[in-house]
Amino acid sequence: MPAPVVTVAQMREWEKVTWTSGVTEDAVMRTAGALVARWAEQMSKENDLVLFLAGKGHNGDDAAYGCEFIRGRRGELIRVVDPEDCLRQLPVLLERKPALIVDGLFGIGLNRPLSGAWMNLIERINESGVPILAVDVPSGLNSDTGLPLDVAIRAERTVTFGAVKQGLLKTTAVGFVGKLEVASDIGLLPYPFTTDINVTAAGDFAGFPPKRPIAGHKGTFGHVAIVAGSPGYHGAAVLAARGAQRAQPGLITVIAHEAVRMPIAAQLQAAMVYAGAEDFVLPDSCSAIVVGPGLAFSELSDRFKRSIRRLWQDSPLPIVADASALDWLPDGPCPTDALRVMTPHPGEAARLLQCSVAEVQRDRVMAVRELSRRWGNAIVVLKGHQTMMGRGREEIYVNNSGNPHLAQGGSGDLLAGYLGGLLAQSALQKDPVFTVRFGVWQHGAAADVLLARRPNFSIEELAEELGLVRS
Repeated sequence: MPAPVVTVAQMREWEKVTWTSGVTEDAVMRTAGALVARWAEQMSKENDLVLFLAGKGHNGDDAAYGCEFIRGRRGELIRVVDPEDCLRQLPVLLERKPALIVDGLFGIGLNRPLSGAWMNLIERINESGVPILAVDVPSGLNSDTGLPLDVAIRAERTVTFGAVKQGLLKTTAVGFVGKLEVASDIGLLPYPFTTDINVTAAGDFAGFPPKRPIAGHKGTFGHVAIVAGSPGYHGAAVLAARGAQRAQPGLITVIAHEAVRMPIAAQLQAAMVYAGAEDFVLPDSCSAIVVGPGLAFSELSDRFKRSIRRLWQDSPLPIVADASALDWLPDGPCPTDALRVMTPHPGEAARLLQCSVAEVQRDRVMAVRELSRRWGNAIVVLKGHQTMMGRGREEIYVNNSGNPHLAQGGSGDLLAGYLGGLLAQSALQKDPVFTVRFGVWQHGAAADVLLARRPNFSIEELAEELGLVRS
């Protein structure tokens, strides 16, 4: 299940309900510690030295259990009560070349500025150059606001327990949290409250997409039309088509500017490619439309843009709008029950909302809801670190897969095509938010798989991996 996003007060109330039921704090901490150990093992190698810095609170106990449960590593526990004493020990510890530092100094209860000695210790840990795994929250970071209390641990990875503390998702927290991992099941009772923001978990998609019917044929799995590609940007249409292919709709048609039809067609074997610089006609069997990838050519006609606007405003078919097409969309209502998906990055979202990128990033939930409200209750995929998606007043979902190596030209084109290929299939239109969540997660998860193999993967390689990751 998705992990709820909560305040510190909500987390404390959840813990209180759990302890009242008879579950012990020690049992939960032991489970959390075992998970810390597993993440520490992933971030180190056999026989590496791993330092566990444990403060006097429960976060310190989680780290201490992590040291107890780590396997195949030389775990060393340092109980930190006096920061000045630890600061004196640190140079000697660092001379032993630890591969990883586990930060269990402070937990979510920290809500006041640190003393000078604690700040000096945290700054020295950050300057050590040793990768850091933060337990639940980077020490010194306010778990509600996402702001450092003067200074905070800069972790390479943070493993948070039970629920995601809302401050960890703030743009201001990114440089401290690093890669956020969520360990939902640590022995707490099922979350007893409701939240409107949740973080997607890989296990949410077990068994999805469903098995195809044995008697299925091309018509069973839909026909996606991709309106994409113009002079100078024909590769975007190719990548969108390859993304769609990984979703396996029955048919794919690319409608491109006439000047680039041939180079697009030369790179695609299974997709049909037609010219459509002015008016264009959708295939009769079309069941979903992708518009926007590679349509940045400055001389595209107003007539062509009006055709895109009419599609958005009038078509009963699902439409995925990406890139340049976002600027052409008419605001206001769409046909009742018509499925619309928008995939802006923060810059595009700011342009649509007529605000700054900083304002979008400061309140990404607001940006998702406002874009959806203005553009026909569309499902909005606000791309970037921890992509957010949702619509209107419904639940917002945060995607946690992916890595900075997705920041390459063509990544968004591939995603748009993949989403269109999924939504072309009638079986996957029944819960479109879930399908979009899956597509975004799969796109990021494929990048994570590639990064584990090589740090310099290309978008063409991502197209090969897309759809292969299993939850």
